Amino acid sequence: MGKLIRIGTRESQLAVWQAAKVQDLLAKNNFPSELVYIKSEGDIDLQTPLYEMGVQGIFTKSLDIALLTGKIDIAVHSMKDVPTQLAKGIVPAAVLERASYKDLLVYKTDKLLNGDWSMINDEDPSKFESLFTTQNSPFTIATSSIRRKAQWLNRFPNHQLDNLRGNVNTRLRKVDESNWHGAIFAAAGLERIKLRPQNSIELEWMLPAPAQGAIMVVCREADDYCLEACSHFNDNNTAICTAIERDFLRLLLGGCSTPISALAQVKDGNVIFKGNILSLDGKEKVEVKKTATIDEAAGLGKMAAEYLLANGGQKIADEIRNAAK
Repeated sequence: MGKLIRIGTRESQLAVWQAAKVQDLLAKNNFPSELVYIKSEGDIDLQTPLYEMGVQGIFTKSLDIALLTGKIDIAVHSMKDVPTQLAKGIVPAAVLERASYKDLLVYKTDKLLNGDWSMINDEDPSKFESLFTTQNSPFTIATSSIRRKAQWLNRFPNHQLDNLRGNVNTRLRKVDESNWHGAIFAAAGLERIKLRPQNSIELEWMLPAPAQGAIMVVCREADDYCLEACSHFNDNNTAICTAIERDFLRLLLGGCSTPISALAQVKDGNVIFKGNILSLDGKEKVEVKKTATIDEAAGLGKMAAEYLLANGGQKIADEIRNAAK
């Protein structure tokens, strides 16, 4: 029997589920392991909006420190939370097969007048407005994500967006107790821990955060044992697609606290990439779509970002940088 691999994880239900998933995959390949619980800054401060906390790495920093100081051997992350530039001495060990990349709206049934909530995905957003009794006042949607706010305001510019922080369980409770019309969640997170409510619908028009729905395992650079252990469950297609999405993000602004979205998918031997950048208020949007064969896809994210910047995206990126100063 090999050495016991210590798996670092945050303490939220979703984080523990992800770490337990990795533990199960290790066990199937005859690598014993145990879970080690680490608190993150993002779990402790649930009041300050993520974009005011310097969100990049906020959920990974504590695990990085534990990894580099030898308290744990591997760390498990929601990949969209991982900075595009890993800490020195830390390397990817595996990317698990991606779950749903989609965002979904958990809506309040008592705010529904009549009609079909699937109209939220209609090409004509005004049809969705007619579902509410409060047609003459702004609808209030909750999310802490800059990206989700910008895309929602681009589609529904008269709506009010409120901040919503906390782990999945906390956020669902806040929605239930609030006067909001609804709140936006990542589908994968709710589905993994079997908490997706019936009163929810996938937002087909909303592009996800880069690497949304994927789980990443990292370890120390020189730890050949853990690299070998995790290589058995690395999903190549997911690794390719998420690398492209993160390259796109890195070249544009480099942080996940920005209204940048990206999705790469493998279809029939090709990688199809879609990305966008929006102004913070959602009024401006620049989009890009590129396709390449899998063998030629390594530079697709960079190529897409350069195209976007040259076709209107640079102005939006500069405005976001200036707003952050």
